[in-house]
Amino acid sequence: MREYLLTLCITAAVTYLLTGPVRKFAIVAGAMPEIRARDVHREPTPRLGGIAMFFGLCAGLLVADHLTNLNEVFAKSNEPRALLSGAALIWLIGVLDDKFEIDALIKLGGQMIAAGVMVMQGLTILWLPIPGVGNVALTQWQGTLLTVALVVITINAVNFVDGLDGLAAGMVCIAAGSFFLYAYRIWYSYGIEAAAPGTLFAAILMGMCLGFLPHNMHPARIFMGDSGSMLIGLVLSAGAISITGQVDPDALALFTGSEKAAVHQTVPVYIPLLLPLTIIAVPAADLVLAIVRRTWRGQSPFAADRGHLHHRLLEIGHSHSRAVLIMYFWSALIGFGALAYSVNSASMWIVLGVVFLSAVGLVLLLLPRFTPRVPLWAQRFVPPRYRRRGQGTGTAVAEEAAQDPQDPQGPQAPEADGRTPVPAGAPTVNGATAISARSRLIDRR
Repeated sequence: MREYLLTLCITAAVTYLLTGPVRKFAIVAGAMPEIRARDVHREPTPRLGGIAMFFGLCAGLLVADHLTNLNEVFAKSNEPRALLSGAALIWLIGVLDDKFEIDALIKLGGQMIAAGVMVMQGLTILWLPIPGVGNVALTQWQGTLLTVALVVITINAVNFVDGLDGLAAGMVCIAAGSFFLYAYRIWYSYGIEAAAPGTLFAAILMGMCLGFLPHNMHPARIFMGDSGSMLIGLVLSAGAISITGQVDPDALALFTGSEKAAVHQTVPVYIPLLLPLTIIAVPAADLVLAIVRRTWRGQSPFAADRGHLHHRLLEIGHSHSRAVLIMYFWSALIGFGALAYSVNSASMWIVLGVVFLSAVGLVLLLLPRFTPRVPLWAQRFVPPRYRRRGQGTGTAVAEEAAQDPQDPQGPQAPEADGRTPVPAGAPTVNGATAISARSRLIDRR
C-alpha cells in the first residue's frame, strides 16, 4: 500500500506543479477558444490542462517501475506499456482538438485507434464471466470489438460530463478511488497478481485528478480540455479492462463451490460492460440521454447543446458549486455502493443505506424548487434566498446598488439566462483575466 500511495503522491505533485506553466503556455499558444452558447464560464479560459496530466501519468509509471514490489508489474505484464502507448495517442489527438477544434468523427476514429493500439499490446478482454454459465472464452475478434467499444464509451462519457469547473476530474477521482479499493482487495487479499496492473492504473489516475483539481475548481483558471478528459477516460477504461477481462473469477477462491457460484457472487462488478457504467454511472447516463435527445431532434449525436445533467441542475436554481457537489454525491453513492455490495452482497444494511442516501440525494436535487417559510428569529441563520422580503442584507444591498447616483453605468440588467454581465473595467470572475495577472494594487477610489 505504501508504494501505491507514493506513486499517487508523486503523480499528483507533478501534475500540480506543471499545471501553472502549462496555463501560461496555453495562453501564449492561443488555446483559449471563444465562449460558446453552451458554455457556463463568462470569460475565455485556457485549455490544454491535459498536458500536465499526461506528464503526471508518465511520472507515476516511471516511479512505479523503480519500486521493489511494483516493478514486478512491468516485468510480468505488458499492460503498463500498452496504457502508455494508447494514452500518448489519445493525448496527442486531444491537444490538437484543444488548439484547432478538429472534427468529432476524426476524434472518434482516433479513440478507436488508441484502443486498438492497447489491444495489440495485450490489454484486452479475454473472457466474460456470465452468471449461471461461468467463464465464456472470447475469440480474438470478439475480445477486440468489446474492448474497443468499452474504451470509446468510457472516453466519451467522461468527455460529455466535462462541463463545469472541477466536475470531470472530481467524478473520475471518486470512481478511481472506489475502483482502487476493489482492485487492491483482489490483489492483496486473494494474492492474484493479474489485478496488480489495474490497481496501479487506479492509483495513478487518482493522482492525476487530485493534482489538477486545485487549478480547476470554481472559478477555474485552466480547463483540462479534450486532451485531459479523453486521457482520464482512457486510463479508467484500461483499469476496468485489466481487472474484468483478465482476472479469472474461479481464481478468487471465494467459495468452495463451483465456478458458476463464484461468477454469480461477483457479478455486481465483474461484467465488463457493467463495471465502468457502475463507477461512472452518472457520466454514462448523461451520455445516453444526450444521444437520445439529439437524435430525437434530428441532430447529430456529436452536436453540442445545453441539455446535460449539470446544465439542468443550474437551470433549476442550483449554484455552480452546489451542482458540482451534487454530481460528486451521486458518483460516490453509486461507486462505493457497488464496492460495498461486492464485499458483502447478502447484507441488507448496505441496501438500506444506499436507499436512504438516494432519498437524501433526491431531496438535494429538488431543494431549489421549494422556498420554505423561515421564522423571524431564524432569519440570520439561513441563506438570503430563504429570508423574507425586506429581511437580510441581500435585498438592501441590491436596492442600494440600484439607487446609487454615482454609478456611471447604472444598474446592470441580467441576461436571458439570469447571469449579470460584467461591466468593462470591473474585476473578472476568476480574479484574473486569461491574458493578464491578478491586480496587486488596491483601488482606493
